Amino acid sequence: MARRPQGHHIAMSLAHRTIIRPARLTDVESIVAFSAAMALETEGRHLDQARLRQGTLSLLASTERGFFLVAEQAQGGESRLVGQLMITFEWSDWRNGVFWWVQSVYVAPSWRRQGIYRAMHESIVAQAKSDQQVCGIRLYVEQDNRRAKTVYQRVGLAPSSYTVYEHDFVFTRELPPSEKP
Repeated sequence: MARRPQGHHIAMSLAHRTIIRPARLTDVESIVAFSAAMALETEGRHLDQARLRQGTLSLLASTERGFFLVAEQAQGGESRLVGQLMITFEWSDWRNGVFWWVQSVYVAPSWRRQGIYRAMHESIVAQAKSDQQVCGIRLYVEQDNRRAKTVYQRVGLAPSSYTVYEHDFVFTRELPPSEKP
């Protein structure tokens, strides 16, 4: 399976230092808060906090499933997390390789439009390209999230020819009449 990134990447901005690094167990509360905020902001979903925390801890403890990457701002000896993304793995028999799926992307509102996501994305791309098992990077985005689509296209991602279908056993969604078979 593709390996988890080692070490960290530092991206410099005008007045701040951004450290992009793999998440640690001590980051769990920030990751849970960011994931809950992202779900509410993008899909209007209130997530079960206990389930979310357990799911976050499960991924942090099981690198074969994936990993979290975080953006940390360091100023005056203090640091705090300002962004995150999660990578999960999908095997491609067509490519004999692994796609890294970018998920759970979140940048704190006061840190948006300052290159935080770009720094995380560039770190992921560099790590993925250095791993011969990784054949590409994919992500999905809520269909009405135009702002996110613009950001993803600016960092070089292109819309796929695939549409994602799902049968979700946790969250249910009523299909609009125009989509019912």
